[in-house]
Amino acid sequence: MGTHYRGTKAEIDALNAYIKLMRAAESVTSRAHIVLPKEITLSQFGVLEALLHRGPLYQTELADKLLKSGGNLTLIVDNLEKAGLVSRERDEDDRRFIRVSLTEKGRAFIADLFPRIAASIAQEFSALSSAEQFTLGWLCKKVGLRAAPAARSGPASDPVL
Repeated sequence: MGTHYRGTKAEIDALNAYIKLMRAAESVTSRAHIVLPKEITLSQFGVLEALLHRGPLYQTELADKLLKSGGNLTLIVDNLEKAGLVSRERDEDDRRFIRVSLTEKGRAFIADLFPRIAASIAQEFSALSSAEQFTLGWLCKKVGLRAAPAARSGPASDPVL
């Protein structure tokens, strides 16, 4: 299903591509993550996966990697810590920084879960050839890394006090 908006050709093309991208992402995510245990959210899985493959990270690094706000990431890590899957430790040199690590329980949990998620995602993408998967990844990265438009300056963008 495409857009019902009647704008310029560029707007309609962009909206139709966006709708397809978002619908595909939601559809694949919902099917691929069926193996995700009910007690773990997709965001919590993202934290556990990052820690499994990257090792301990600061909360700010995790927030940047997962495109989450600092407050949202804190809530995610709070819940993982309550479940005994991660631990937090303040940096000795700069106490403003908090390093998050997997616990033994967390490492065992994500090490068991990740292969099942990876297999599920591979199954979802088996509809595409390897070359098509590469092209899709390249196109998504190109759109995702596009520089944001510069903020407007002048009276229209001045904050209202």
